[in-house]
Amino acid sequence: MTNHPLKELIADKAQLAALADAYDTPAYIYSNQRLQANLERLDTALKNNFDKYHICYAIKANSNPNLIAALKSQLPSLGGDCTSPGEIEAARLAGINPRDCIYTGNYESPADLQYALDSRICINLDDISSLDRLARIRLPERLSFRLNPGFGKGMFAQINTGGEKAKFGVPRRDIINAYQKALDLGVKRFGLQCMTGSGVLDKDYFATLLKAILDSAQNIDNELGIKMEYISIGGGIGIPYRDEDQPIPIDYVMKKLGKIFYQYYDRKAVDCPALWLEPGKYIVGDSGFVLTRVTGIKKSYRTFIGLDAGMETLLRPALYQAYHRFLKVGDPDAESIGKVDFTGRICENTDRQAIDRPFPAVAEGDLIAIMDAGAYGFVMSQSYNSRPRPAEILLTDNGSQLIRKRETIEDIYAKCQL
Repeated sequence: MTNHPLKELIADKAQLAALADAYDTPAYIYSNQRLQANLERLDTALKNNFDKYHICYAIKANSNPNLIAALKSQLPSLGGDCTSPGEIEAARLAGINPRDCIYTGNYESPADLQYALDSRICINLDDISSLDRLARIRLPERLSFRLNPGFGKGMFAQINTGGEKAKFGVPRRDIINAYQKALDLGVKRFGLQCMTGSGVLDKDYFATLLKAILDSAQNIDNELGIKMEYISIGGGIGIPYRDEDQPIPIDYVMKKLGKIFYQYYDRKAVDCPALWLEPGKYIVGDSGFVLTRVTGIKKSYRTFIGLDAGMETLLRPALYQAYHRFLKVGDPDAESIGKVDFTGRICENTDRQAIDRPFPAVAEGDLIAIMDAGAYGFVMSQSYNSRPRPAEILLTDNGSQLIRKRETIEDIYAKCQL
């Protein structure tokens, strides 16, 4: 029996059938109620444990400006965590001032850095060589470096972004040199950032991470006299993808982080830094699902259920072998009659959304929900095999809102000159 927070919505066959008729399938469906509940839970936990904090929503998780605007309307202080010029623009379209955002690129081009400088965003550099490229353009008044503390943690090896094998961040051994160089060049104001992986459900990991960051911040202060304006622990807070997964106890986590933070800093001091957090998946991940329709059932060496949502719609299973819950619309607790593979219509054998998955009886035309697709879902979709990208729909108290039109075949080729 599933315990998903959107279970009641998936059980409402009439509503989802109406959405499928109105917007076609596949489609990304988002619950504004769940989106706002996630943000409120996180903001409350931070407010209860930190005097100064700032949430920068990780726009790479889901860059639809309508969703970001919904979050901004709930939390006016919301900033954005941006990794590209396009994500800076998404924040701007949603009403977020780039000055309230952080820009963390990697191996940035001069054009990337120019765009970031012109937007007046808070620039967070991935490497000392990034500072060299930035200095050839101009230096901002404030910047930070991304620390690689020598360890990391992620749900999959591919999304572990810390440690010796990660392509990200300044090694701990070089971090003082990075800030020394920035000082020598004339930078006046600083922060320190670290992001070591995504999808973490270990409630004690973030305490270990924060201690490592604060140790480096203290060393930088002792050596160079730099008082950090903010300490960012990045994002990485996970969500349950399986029924047996337990959600991270965010109140417990923030209470523990607050105790550690104020062991290093006097919370009453004027120069006490703010804690910055860059969550994405935690806020938007379980608020969205893919509504898809069964297109065919094949009895071969194994049983395949074909869907109109393949790896072009949701890439994570093919890319990471990620697990997503599949629920039968109208009966999410229906009993399994056997194991099946879910596949799409893409000409790749890796186009498997699930393998050997117990599932109830279905027929062609039935609707299925692929859960927890709000983060790294649509943003990773593409038009491989010339399949147009799906629509996005936001469910609010007032009904449904089309927040991105379905792509057409004509759209795919619109930029081609013939």
